[in-house]
Formats: sequence, C-alpha cells, structure tokens
Amino acid sequence: MTEQTRADSTDFDPGNFLVVPARTFEELRVGEVFRAPSRTLTDAHAAAFQTVSADNHPVHYDAEWARGHGHRAPVVHGLQVLAFTAPGATLFPHFIGEVFISFVELSCTFLAEVHSGDTLYPALTITALEPRGDNGIVVTAATIHNQRGELVLSGQHKYLLRRTA
Repeated sequence: MTEQTRADSTDFDPGNFLVVPARTFEELRVGEVFRAPSRTLTDAHAAAFQTVSADNHPVHYDAEWARGHGHRAPVVHGLQVLAFTAPGATLFPHFIGEVFISFVELSCTFLAEVHSGDTLYPALTITALEPRGDNGIVVTAATIHNQRGELVLSGQHKYLLRRTA
C-alpha cells in the first residue's frame, strides 16, 4: 500500500456519502413536504402484488367481473396503493438519518379507485412534532393524487425519533 493510498483511506468518512445532510428532530418543521417520484401502475405491478399478497378477489384481475360490479376496470389493491406512501420512497428517511427509532402507526382512507395506467403522486407532509421526553413523534399527512389531480388516498403516518435536546 502506498503512502497516498494510506492517506486516502484514513481520510475516508462514510458520512460524506449521505444523500442529504441528516437532521435532528428539532431541525424538522411542520409543513415540510417529502414527495416520492411519480409512478405509473401497470398490469404487471397489479399481478406482482396479487402474487405477493395472495389476494385473489376478482375485482383486482377480472375485467368483466369488475365491470359487472360497477367498476370501469379491475381495481388496484388498496394495500398496494398505500405502499406508495412508504417513507423510503421519499428522501424523508435520509433527512432523519440516525435519529430514527421506528415507524409506529399509520392510517388511511381510500378516496377513489386506482386502475392500471394511473400515475400516482405520493407525498408526506409534516403536520405535527410532538416531543416526548428523550424522543419525539413526527406526524405526517400521507397523500396520493392521480394524474387527474384527484386525491385517491389520504392518511397519516407517525414515526418515533430520538431527540437531541
């Protein structure tokens, strides 16, 4: 190993490879928005989720059954739509870095059907920061709009973070 190689390896810091600088609980602000890249759902996505979830209801894969029961096309699984609100699809986990303890709660309401061919636009917006001793709860509104601007999912996530103060 050359002297230059040794110097380069001693100067190496994995912290220099963060996507964004990590912040503390106290540095987060109500109103901050963390968006995920848009995604257009395909029949392949729906089929893959059906396989993984074992959800075998014909509303999700049988076009004639779906139309016969008032749907314009097979409906994408609600849990698959909810999965698009995963915090890891946004930069949020990178911002909270080492202070993250756990994802503690979620809720949602499905407001409109999603079909193959729809493009989804997920976002997490911080709505509350609740200090709790050495820790704190970050509450986010989880939303998904479709390509027509319709809100198709509205929900809430809660995360437990370590506080520095």
